[in-house]
Amino acid sequence: MPQALPAIALVAVPGRRRRTIEIAQEIERRGFAGIYAPSLFGNMSLCEALAWNTTRIPFGTAIAPIYQRTLLDFAQSAAAMHEVSGGRFRLGIGVAHAPSHVRMGVTPGKPLGDVRAFIEKYRIQEGLGPLPPVIVAALRRKMVALAGELAEGVVFANACLSHMAASLAALPAAKRTDPSFFIGNMIPTCISDDIEAAKAVNRRTLLGYAFLPNYRNYWKEAGYEEEMTAIETAVATDRRDAVPQFLTDRWLADNTLFGPAAKVREGVEAWHAAGVRDLIIVPSSVAGNQMKALEEVFEAFR
Repeated sequence: MPQALPAIALVAVPGRRRRTIEIAQEIERRGFAGIYAPSLFGNMSLCEALAWNTTRIPFGTAIAPIYQRTLLDFAQSAAAMHEVSGGRFRLGIGVAHAPSHVRMGVTPGKPLGDVRAFIEKYRIQEGLGPLPPVIVAALRRKMVALAGELAEGVVFANACLSHMAASLAALPAAKRTDPSFFIGNMIPTCISDDIEAAKAVNRRTLLGYAFLPNYRNYWKEAGYEEEMTAIETAVATDRRDAVPQFLTDRWLADNTLFGPAAKVREGVEAWHAAGVRDLIIVPSSVAGNQMKALEEVFEAFR
């Protein structure tokens, strides 16, 4: 049986937005499982373009911070994309992180309470037509449980393969086995025969997350308390340059994919076997930008 293809994360970088839509059409033509837009450069706008310029492939935000727009604006835009696309759009939401809250000029409340209130108010919007499914961004088990209670799916980012069974145990068994319930993970991916170079790319990709307390708390929960405590000590003593050394190869292999194409394909299968039905590879390249990385993904999965 042919390998089930993953979904792909796609960002509409300024200056390449039209080219990004063409790439999205190529992703669809090649049979990838979906296209998901991270919260960069207007991911709701990219999804609206995908609604008009693709015909079959599922797509969505992964994620749209709930503080970025009013709830009514989210619901109106989501309903429009849902209708135009024939039901292919998924609204992935989350609370994001403290630096983005500063940029947006918002003061969030409790993450669980804010997400619950958003979904409950979203559900009762009237006069907009059918609303698309909601996918909740989660790391730790309380948010996973909330997704299982109120949403149509859950999406992780930079999660650990070794900890996925524990994370998914927070979902009701019926949701874990329901193929219509979205279970995704955004996973940094670098395809290269130069394994050390590929690891270096993924390590740079994840470096910024190591400075975020909620990610460190998740990785502690996942079994990397020694590494995360060392990072916290380095930050507290103004040794931020030392942080990369604590992003160990063992840790990197647990939450990213890297190496030759065959190794990456094996990694995709391992994630599917762990219960992540909707794996979303976030491509980077040793040799170039997002477009080069996508070329390497196309070659690896052709």
